[in-house]
Amino acid sequence: MRERPLTDATSRAAPGESRARVLDLLRAAAEPLGVQQVAAAANLHANTARFHLDNLVDTGLAERHVEERTQPGRPRMVYRATVQDAGQRSYRLLATMLTTLVAGELPQPRQAAITAGREWGRYLAERPAPFERVDAEEGIRRLSAVLADAGFAPGAVEDDGHPVIPLRHCPFREIAQQHQAVVCSLHLGLMQGVLAEVRAPVDAHRLDPFVEPSLCLAHLAVSSS
Repeated sequence: MRERPLTDATSRAAPGESRARVLDLLRAAAEPLGVQQVAAAANLHANTARFHLDNLVDTGLAERHVEERTQPGRPRMVYRATVQDAGQRSYRLLATMLTTLVAGELPQPRQAAITAGREWGRYLAERPAPFERVDAEEGIRRLSAVLADAGFAPGAVEDDGHPVIPLRHCPFREIAQQHQAVVCSLHLGLMQGVLAEVRAPVDAHRLDPFVEPSLCLAHLAVSSS
């Protein structure tokens, strides 16, 4: 049976043993800790403790601030763990669960995905000002900007009788490979929604997924009106 990971991989390198021990101390503490407190608890030299603490701040795992004092004397620099990195994330598992729900329980999963994509495309689009006319070239530029922000890495627009946007990266690749009908329909709807919101004379009428291992093609149609 193929092993299926339940948590997302992280691009951040895991801290070494001493640094991990310092991080555990910060996470367990009820209040921010000073360098000397960390050094004593972790059995480290104060300079070593400070080095690890500053590295945790640099990598976003801890934050540093000046201690508020009610008594005379020079205030200490204290550290505490950041909240947002308290544990593993499982967004890929969540995406898989929701995708299988759509695919298995809705009567028309492809159409439901397109509809959801259109709504999000409208939400994400750079809406033109009232009475502003957006031509096909500008509409495609705005669509490419949304796709780039979403992580699709769109390439230069090709034109072989109709515009084609190469998508060099799928940010939902693992899920899309398992459930193309849902995920790729969602992406097609997203593009349709963007183009509708910017009022461009262009429509996304087809998405060819994985024509190469890392390439999808978004086929557009320009209206003559």
